Amino acid sequence: MSATPPAPLILVVEDQANHRKVLQGILSSEGYRVSLAKDAAQARSAMADKPDLVLTDLKLPGEDGLSLLREFKRDRPDLPVILMTAFGNIPSAVDAMRWGAHDFLTKPLDFAELKRIMAKALAASSREGREWVMAAQDESRPLVGRGAAMTEVYRLVQKAGPSSATVLLLGETGTGKELVAAAIHAASPRKDRPFIKVHCGAIPEGLLEAELFGHEKGAFTGALREKPGKFELADGGTVFLDEVGEMGAPMQVKLLRVLQSGEFDRVGGTQTRKAGVRVVAATNQDLARAVAEKRFRDDLYYRLNVIPIVIPPLRERREDIPELVDFFLERHARKNGRPKPAVEPAALQALCAARWDGNVRELENVLERVVVLMEGDRIQRRDLPS
Repeated sequence: MSATPPAPLILVVEDQANHRKVLQGILSSEGYRVSLAKDAAQARSAMADKPDLVLTDLKLPGEDGLSLLREFKRDRPDLPVILMTAFGNIPSAVDAMRWGAHDFLTKPLDFAELKRIMAKALAASSREGREWVMAAQDESRPLVGRGAAMTEVYRLVQKAGPSSATVLLLGETGTGKELVAAAIHAASPRKDRPFIKVHCGAIPEGLLEAELFGHEKGAFTGALREKPGKFELADGGTVFLDEVGEMGAPMQVKLLRVLQSGEFDRVGGTQTRKAGVRVVAATNQDLARAVAEKRFRDDLYYRLNVIPIVIPPLRERREDIPELVDFFLERHARKNGRPKPAVEPAALQALCAARWDGNVRELENVLERVVVLMEGDRIQRRDLPS
């Protein structure tokens, strides 16, 4: 088996020091190597290191990002360049694309979208970039487990993935519903289009509509410019609506409209828009009971529940715990710069017998804590929490 290529080098050109620091931290946490430049002169010098991708602000001291784009593309036509700006407009975007920019993003950046666009750009630009991206994604977002319960989940993912049907993922918190949603997207013809996640329970009800459908400039206090919503950004791809059961009645009506017709309106807008988006939803609630109690619309429930997939809690798939333990120990040993520890039989038996009310997420958190705090090279029963 060939070794994974070295991590891509990303050149970040940004005149604001705090923005450079934030981008460096985010990209480094994703495994990229990062080179920083505060202006065009430093960016030109950094090109000697042959970066694999350039992420540059449009507005730079004394020179704009478009001139850098034109220069870099002239010297290295295959180099992906992504422009970002707080002053985005259609003419700037058109100019950027005309000169070969891979994409054009407005600030404040949606970092999940940025990472997706970067991965796609690197995968398209070179074989090494594609291999690195695939290795990083496969390593960080696996579905682990070979027992009967997970085998049934895999079967349903393989059957549902290639379709455009709406999927409803049901299961307790921490069971891995987001990973299953990502697997469904990866198994679909939309796999090269965006996969955008929205945690409905983490966004205040008053802001969720703007988050999903976007807003026009001046639509509400703080709306200083127009902003597309997640459905627009995901056009042709998949939107994952996590904890959809937390959605209030007014938003349920608007979501039903999108599922029925693909149409929606931006907040403060007058133009009806359309997006060809597949929806995968997830909840830890009993939606059938919520419908019976009139807390959730029955017509929306039927639209979401086309293909239900139940993700089993960890206590119902204990046969997978040894494999999960091995996977998480390897991940967190590498993350924390430590050798992967062995596990004594008594410790593994205790892990397999525990309640795991927090499911796979709790198991992973416990194992990371053990890796960091343990003494020696073997995990013993006394290393585990009571």
